[in-house]
Amino acid sequence: MKFSLTWLRDYLDTDASVAEICDALNAIGLEVEGVEDPAEKLAGFRVAHVLTAARHPDADKLQVLTVDTGEGDPLQVVCGAPNARAGMKGVLGLPGATVPANGMVLRKSAIRGVESNGMMCSVRELELGEDHDGIIELPDDAPVGTDFASYHGASPVIEVAVTPNRPDCMGVYGIARDLAAKGLGTLKAIAMPGFSAAGACPVEIRTDDPEGCPAFYGRVVTGVKNGPSPDWLQARLKSAGQRPISLLVDLTNYLMLGFGRPAHVYDLAKLQGAVVARRAKEGEQVLALNEKTYTLDSDMVVIADDVQVHDIAGIMGGEDSGVSETTTDVLLEIAYFDPARIGATGRKLGLASDARTRFERGVDPEFLDEGLDLLTGLIVELAGGQPSEVVRAGSPPADAKVIVFDPGLTLRLGGVEVPEAEQKRILESLGFAVGGDWQVTCPLRRHDLEGPADLVEEVVRIHGLDKVASVALPRIEGVARPTATAQQMLERSLRRAAAASGLNEAVIWSFLPERAADHFASDGEDLWVLANPISEDLKAMRPSLLPGLLMAAKRNADRGADATRLFEIGRRYFRGGNGLSDERPTLGIVLAGERAERNWQSGKAKAFDAFDAKALALDLLQVAGAPVANLMVMGEAGPQFHPGQSATLRLGPKVVLARFGMVHPATLKAFDMDAPVAAVELFIDAIPAKKNAAFARPGFTPPALQTVTRDFAFLVPQALAAGDLVRAVQGADKASIVAARVFDVFAGQGVPEGRKSIAIEVTLQPGEKSFTESDLKAIADSVVAAAAKLGAELRG
Repeated sequence: MKFSLTWLRDYLDTDASVAEICDALNAIGLEVEGVEDPAEKLAGFRVAHVLTAARHPDADKLQVLTVDTGEGDPLQVVCGAPNARAGMKGVLGLPGATVPANGMVLRKSAIRGVESNGMMCSVRELELGEDHDGIIELPDDAPVGTDFASYHGASPVIEVAVTPNRPDCMGVYGIARDLAAKGLGTLKAIAMPGFSAAGACPVEIRTDDPEGCPAFYGRVVTGVKNGPSPDWLQARLKSAGQRPISLLVDLTNYLMLGFGRPAHVYDLAKLQGAVVARRAKEGEQVLALNEKTYTLDSDMVVIADDVQVHDIAGIMGGEDSGVSETTTDVLLEIAYFDPARIGATGRKLGLASDARTRFERGVDPEFLDEGLDLLTGLIVELAGGQPSEVVRAGSPPADAKVIVFDPGLTLRLGGVEVPEAEQKRILESLGFAVGGDWQVTCPLRRHDLEGPADLVEEVVRIHGLDKVASVALPRIEGVARPTATAQQMLERSLRRAAAASGLNEAVIWSFLPERAADHFASDGEDLWVLANPISEDLKAMRPSLLPGLLMAAKRNADRGADATRLFEIGRRYFRGGNGLSDERPTLGIVLAGERAERNWQSGKAKAFDAFDAKALALDLLQVAGAPVANLMVMGEAGPQFHPGQSATLRLGPKVVLARFGMVHPATLKAFDMDAPVAAVELFIDAIPAKKNAAFARPGFTPPALQTVTRDFAFLVPQALAAGDLVRAVQGADKASIVAARVFDVFAGQGVPEGRKSIAIEVTLQPGEKSFTESDLKAIADSVVAAAAKLGAELRG
């Protein structure tokens, strides 16, 4: 929320500087996000008096002015504005000043051969409006030589972040109240313009939905004259980032921004019959002020007359009943809407507005009459007209919450000792009523208060969070015990190992577009879809880490990245029993683009393949303590993977530790990717926990004798996986065979149809004595026999 220092001082009597105000705002929990001082942009611009104006000797549309700046001799300035003339007063930018509109730095220069010492400025050039037809004309009493920023009354603009639990500070007056409680000044009473109401309201006003709209107040003002707002009002709205529209509209925005109270003004001539707050009819439509048509449903509250809907209640008014320059009679509406209903309607329609922000957080239900009178008085004062009596349909919430408070809680919960008298002063300055027995009645505008702890927070934040002493937590004697769980330690190890493998860690939203989540949803698993998502593109909790990584790889490719090596350790989410979320720790990897750049040896760049993904999966499972030697390579990696270039790593047929391979072309198309992508998904929750050993493992003792290698070439069925053959060979003699690896696979000439040749290098480790020829033959026979069980035969 943004507001000017001038606007704040309308409600707060203070001499505090901007810096002091910002420090106080930060201290009381209203974080200052920025301060913009328009005076800085207007540095170097002066109020100047044009003494003479003569035609430029070499340009028909230019004039040569003699300008008095109040200091020294007059300056010569070349100007092309049609309204420049002798005797007028305007704004001169001196050499060295920067024009706010375009960033141009003014300097002494020659224009068509005539020296010019600055520039006479227009409204647009100083970013004070859109008028660019001529230079600024100031009144005759404008003091020559004065800094234009001081003359114009440019006021610093402060922007604060108001947390959702503080709707009472969604208006400048609420912020002034907090600062006054902090001791930064005195809160001024709201200045109510005087007016006299006459006659009954000629329009029937009622609420037919007391749940959605408990209170609906209104009155008619006849004989108004709409037009531009006065300068002071426009300046306040501009400081808040609002564009002035017309006097009647600007006054409703002034009420909302100044006091946190949205209101609406209708052109009475465009209404027919009674004006009613009711439920919308299914399929009913309204053309809103943003010039978009919205289709409503029966859960939404609207303001309508006998013919049509004119307002999406609490969110945005309708185009058909908006005021214009010709409006003479208006209906003022101010209401209290159910915050939950407003929030649900805004989310369904995808419609955000300043009014919705305030209504869904909860406005002050006590400020209806006062707000309506304030708006009416300002309209009568600035636009004229005769107001009618007020019609009050329904009534707002009126039951104030009473909290029994113990002042000692401030020390016990807040960690700071505050005298009881000071605690009472703070609470009362914030609008609480404190009884003699510390029965604290909360103001209705404070929807966030639940119990005594909330009152402690109010006292401590106003007293000063900086006064809370830092106290170390108690610690038991001795060596500190580890705080990380086994799961956390495992994830740390995996994270380090993945980074050491050349992968870059990604941290991605746990939310996905529903279409992306559906593509990776497993059969029989329900997606966890949010009822109140951040946006429609972040609606479903991710059932896999791969969609988010694929979208990140796509963004990288779109920005020219030749290769993407991403990993993430996070959670997958599914709808578990009793409606609770089932979270499963997972490591996801995506490899896209070039694995190796083109070079003089290979020529072409090399892309990632399924074997790169498999190698990473095995390495990380090894780090995680999985029994890699016992893993089975099986298919069924899922429909998102290429069926001929993917597999799973399993402990037995049912326990899947990881899946890897090339992503299916249909999946790539769904994510708008055209280059091949390899991926890994490692299921951390499926990795068996390490067994606790009674003693530490013995130190490594290198074997005394050298290893022996033997090569075997087998003819095997075409469908046999090489990993199955390697596993069978390793198990042929577990005491002697320490390693086995494939070093060649061949199919073609010399190999029978339907068969392939797999060559395996077997490493043998002798124990206490070297192998004899008979020992080696016995081992070789056992290897051949083990392979034969899989249909393999030794190749001649």
